[in-house]
Formats: sequence, structure tokens, C-alpha cells
Amino acid sequence: MKVQENAPISSLTTMRLGGNARFVVTISDVDDIVKALDFAKERNLPFWFMGGGANTIGHDDSFNGVIILNRLTGIEVLEELDTEITIKGMGGVIWDDFVSFACEKGYSGIETMSMIPGTLGAAPVQNIGAYGQDLSQVLVSVEAFDVKTGEFVELQKSEIASGYRKTRFNSGSDVGRFFITAVIVRLKKGELKPPFYNSLQRYIDEHNETDFSPQNIRRMVCEIRSNKLPDPETTASAGSFFKNVYLEKEQADIAESKGIPLWRDENGRGKVNSGWLIEQCGFKGKTLHGFVVSDKAALILINQSAKNYKDLELARGEIIQAVKDKFGITLEQEPVEIINA
Repeated sequence: MKVQENAPISSLTTMRLGGNARFVVTISDVDDIVKALDFAKERNLPFWFMGGGANTIGHDDSFNGVIILNRLTGIEVLEELDTEITIKGMGGVIWDDFVSFACEKGYSGIETMSMIPGTLGAAPVQNIGAYGQDLSQVLVSVEAFDVKTGEFVELQKSEIASGYRKTRFNSGSDVGRFFITAVIVRLKKGELKPPFYNSLQRYIDEHNETDFSPQNIRRMVCEIRSNKLPDPETTASAGSFFKNVYLEKEQADIAESKGIPLWRDENGRGKVNSGWLIEQCGFKGKTLHGFVVSDKAALILINQSAKNYKDLELARGEIIQAVKDKFGITLEQEPVEIINA
């Protein structure tokens, strides 16, 4: 267990905003979790669990508490059959490394989620997804330390209540209750079948792709994402800053009649790309209070020169208001924010 005092939150998050944290504790062994929580309890300080910081925003004032970083590593095949595989990855594993591991073995289920930034432990918190796949479709269970009971637990998929970017981990009374130590998924042997999610299908059509194996789908997704999304290692950004918008069937019918492009699921619900809405409001490529709305994907905010949270608040507010005025749709922010209780 490694302890740092007065560590800048801006260095822990990919948006690179935030004051200092009173303490930052790095966990690289499961036994350290209890020690880290005891460390916070002994000092009567709040704690905040964090993975790679790709979906986290810091505020200007310092966090008078303990940030506990998940750096547990390791990937294990629990069961491999002719048609499926069950894989367990520790919470600190880089998500894209986990996807790469599965694709190299030829198993399908997470390949279109390639290059999503962050750690495996953070993935079930917001039920990450991309290009028609999301984690809940393959999730078996999550292993975690339950702060409330003081015990290590295994939560089955049915206990997590996964929805679009929402689970029990990031909503309601269970926020901050579980430190996720490992994630277990079950994948299928084989390949995806067309039609694919809009932008992936366009790439396939333009390049006359016919190989839909997990490795090749991963290659295509990586190329698409590399061309339109900033690398958080080199560019200050929280990735997709706004959630895409889900509409019930009736709402989707109305939106479609107004010319709003959307992707339908099997129940007729529609998903509207928030980037398209933002682009239609004229923000694509525009600079707002030190933040650039990406000229490649308008749902991305890039911190070009902003130094404080107030700048982000102003930029976000302008975008949300413009979309609401034009389309009657209220965008929601995807990253969570570290704030003092």
C-alpha cells in the first residue's frame, strides 16, 4: 500500500482538473483494501474509489479525504469450452488490455468496446458500452469489498441493476459502497453478425469488410476511435462527456419524424447520438471557456487551456442549454465529480 499526501487530483484524472487530495492510497494487493479504509477511518476522513480517472472530474477546492486507487492486476481464464469462455480480470487491469486478451482468443462479446479508456473495475460502475455492445450483455458477476458490511462479496449480474450508463454502483444509496476487486464475464466463440451500429457499419461498407471476427472488429473499432477520439494519455479529455440520449418508442418515433437520426433496439427504443445534437447547434470545433468541442466527435470536450472547474461549468451549461432550446432534449454529463461531503 502506497500513501501520498497532498497529491494533485489533476494528475489522476484525464481531464486534468482539480485541487489536491489530502491523501492518495494506491492498492496493489487485495489485503490492502481493508488497510486503506482503516487509514481513512482512523483520520475520520471520507474516501473515494478511483480507477484510471478517465470518467472522473476534480473540483478546484481540495478533497479533504482519501482517494483509493485500484491497481489490482491479473487476468485468469476460469473456464474454456468449445463455444464459450469465462474470464476473470482484476479491477486495476486496463480495460482495453482485457478486450485484447479476449479477442486474441477469438471470443466475441466485448470487441466493439475496444479502446474505451479506464480500468476493468470501473467498467461495471457505469455499465460501459460502445457500438451496440455493453458490459451487462456478457457480465456474470463482480467481486468486491462491501464497505457497509466489512466483507468481501460476489454480486451476480441480477444484483447490479445495469441500465444505460447506470447501475447500483453509481446511483442511490450504494454509491461508494463497493470497491470492485474483480469482474467476471462470459464470452461466445464466433463473430458478430450484421447489421452493425451506424458508424461501424459505415466503416464496413466503405472498406468492403467481410471478416467480422473479434480480432478484425477490434481492429476496425480501434481505427475508427483513433481517428475521432483524443488519446487521454496525451490530450486532456474525459472521453465522451455527454451521455447519448435514450428515447422510448413513442418518443423515438417523434424524433425520427423530425429528422433526428437514431439507432433502434429490438424493442423500438431509440438512441440519439448526443454529438449529433451538439453539432447541429453549431458547437463542433468551437472553443468555450478554454474547452474545445472536438471537430471529430462533438460529444468530446477537450481541455485546451482551462485551469479551473468554473470554466467547465460554463462550457457545459452553454451546450446543454442550446440543445434543450433547439431539440427539447436535456443532455446529461457522463463523468462523475469528486466533491467534499
